[in-house]
Amino acid sequence: MSQKKEIATLAGGCFWCLEAVFELLKGVEKVESGYTGGHTANPTYEQICSGTTGHAEAVRITFDPDIIGFRELLEVFFAIHDPTTLNRQGNDVGSQYRSAIFTHSPEQQMAAEKILAGTSSAVTEIVPADMFYTAEGYHQEYFRHHGEQPYCQFTVAPKVAKLKERFRGKLKN
Repeated sequence: MSQKKEIATLAGGCFWCLEAVFELLKGVEKVESGYTGGHTANPTYEQICSGTTGHAEAVRITFDPDIIGFRELLEVFFAIHDPTTLNRQGNDVGSQYRSAIFTHSPEQQMAAEKILAGTSSAVTEIVPADMFYTAEGYHQEYFRHHGEQPYCQFTVAPKVAKLKERFRGKLKN
């Protein structure tokens, strides 16, 4: 891998789903679940669930742009979540489950705006990245460690299956 690294921060429902999908892609070196976009410093999962912190459940993706580009990450992002439902993904309801792209550069901002313009009825926010708070340790690699749980089977697993079917050529070996 090259020494060049970039960061993408995305929110689209439960961070367990996003993390499980993005960690399978070639060029993605690290995926961290966490919270961003709100006003509470060092929030806990319980605070996030209350919907009062302003934060979204999100993932911070460290990737090699020579292997996978930001635009490709966004294509996967829009394929695996529903960007048309305001503050909701399936049974997960609240502003913490909103669809958002937190940009780290003007280039990311332009790419996000261009892709969003081609997505009908999307309610996805595009905002500059702010402080990212890493979620508690038990949330990291959740699907990998707890894939047998009902939520993982009914919510996360179908997104992983969709990724494997639709983006087969972008998967790690």
